[in-house]
Amino acid sequence: MKLSFTPARMNNQYEASVSGDVLTIDGEARDFGPLPDGATLPKDDVDCPWLASDVERIDGEICLTLMLPHGANAPEETCFPEMVTIAEGEVVLPPYDVEPEPEFKIEIEEEPELELEEEPTDE
Repeated sequence: MKLSFTPARMNNQYEASVSGDVLTIDGEARDFGPLPDGATLPKDDVDCPWLASDVERIDGEICLTLMLPHGANAPEETCFPEMVTIAEGEVVLPPYDVEPEPEFKIEIEEEPELELEEEPTDE
């Protein structure tokens, strides 16, 4: 199965896996096995909120695009995801979010203690 991704800022995330022509998202399996080569299944005919494209079978492989939710500080690999080909197993999604690095760092140096000289007294 060839999976492409469309990044989208969302609070919800999902888990996905593939087994042959079956795509499972959050426990719901969708079997694209009956789709013949060269055919297209319209996105609206598939009950899946994470599906972002029609489902096609091209040269024997199921091809589709999924939404890729991400947080406010998504890394580059999430904002510009690569297509993955997977036959069996978990779909490893890019990181949802990362902790932002501070733009600057303030360092405070302690000032040395000043020694006060005692004033001479007239005795």
